[in-house]
Amino acid sequence: MSLIISVAYLCVLISAVFVIVRWGNVRCTGPTPVGTLTLVALLFTAGLDMGLVMLPLTEFPAYQQDKAYAFTNPLAIEFGMWGPLVWLMYFLSAFYFVILEPRLQVFKISAVKWVYNLTVIATCAFTCYLFMQNLPAYVPDMPTWGIWALAALVIAVSVYSSADMHFMKWLAILSTWGFGLLALASLAAVAFIYSEAGFGTLLANIGQLGGYFTNLHRFTTPITDYHEFYLFWWFSWSIMIGEFVSRFVGGLKAWRLAFAMVVLPAIPLGLWFCVLYIYYEKAIVIPPWLNWFMIFVGLVFVVNSLDSLIRLYAANLNWGKDRFGIAYYPIQFALQFTLVCAYFFTPFRIEWVGLVVLGLYAVVYVTIARRSARVGDAITGARIGA
Repeated sequence: MSLIISVAYLCVLISAVFVIVRWGNVRCTGPTPVGTLTLVALLFTAGLDMGLVMLPLTEFPAYQQDKAYAFTNPLAIEFGMWGPLVWLMYFLSAFYFVILEPRLQVFKISAVKWVYNLTVIATCAFTCYLFMQNLPAYVPDMPTWGIWALAALVIAVSVYSSADMHFMKWLAILSTWGFGLLALASLAAVAFIYSEAGFGTLLANIGQLGGYFTNLHRFTTPITDYHEFYLFWWFSWSIMIGEFVSRFVGGLKAWRLAFAMVVLPAIPLGLWFCVLYIYYEKAIVIPPWLNWFMIFVGLVFVVNSLDSLIRLYAANLNWGKDRFGIAYYPIQFALQFTLVCAYFFTPFRIEWVGLVVLGLYAVVYVTIARRSARVGDAITGARIGA
């Protein structure tokens, strides 16, 4: 498995760099273009889930203790798990769906279409499962039935949001602002109330992020089994997030799209991790008000991830509200809830989904090699259209 994920990840990263260098001036426009800030908000909230809010404080000590990560600090490791190399996969996928898929039509092939959308459905449910798994670390007194009831509510809201693009867009913008407020509140609290750590500590932590960039090569292959899990997790997301975002690209040149999808999300990610790292370094107990704020933002992120993916596979399979009417809601709810149960009560794992997605990448690469003339036509057409 390590060899497979290593080769696949390197191929995707090299492909993304090739696109930026060779086709950087190709203009990309999706069917429903939006402004760049809205695009980044949709990407940020669809491409992330509650793990961004709730996992770092549990992972910092693990990275500190594991000798495999001794080449840099835990903050740089955390940033590497979520950082720019990961978002390059999203960019490559978005570029493919904007420019190449209309000519190649790989995902219109019946078998590919069904396999791909099943991976979307499975990954969607994993987001909710992960939230349920990590919630007890933040609310240890919540009973099991309460966790399941909250999960049911999240799925229900997500299904409703998936059927209303206007609601989904504003929820994404709202959650982006909410995340920003959370980061500011966390920083203000740690700087002025719960410790003597000032903004100087934040700047020092920003400097520690350099440990990621000086060790960038180490993140291109699995460092540990846990890093391998992350890579399979991100692969399972990569095609679907690229397709989702591609619909909203507003006429950006490829290099600008890469900047918007790789650099811009990395800035709030890095700052957030730097703030949380202060709590870890100073051994500060998160106050209840901040703890609940984090849970709320995490909940909204889960909804944002679920609704975008539900909308994606529903559109691809013609399982939308236009077809099913009011029955759309119970059908999608039952499907997601059943798969969440599968993650809990069967050996089903996200790594299996990631492995299937790697197979889809292989199909795309083979198709590109066999239909290189169509690839050239697609690039030429995009340049003429620009």
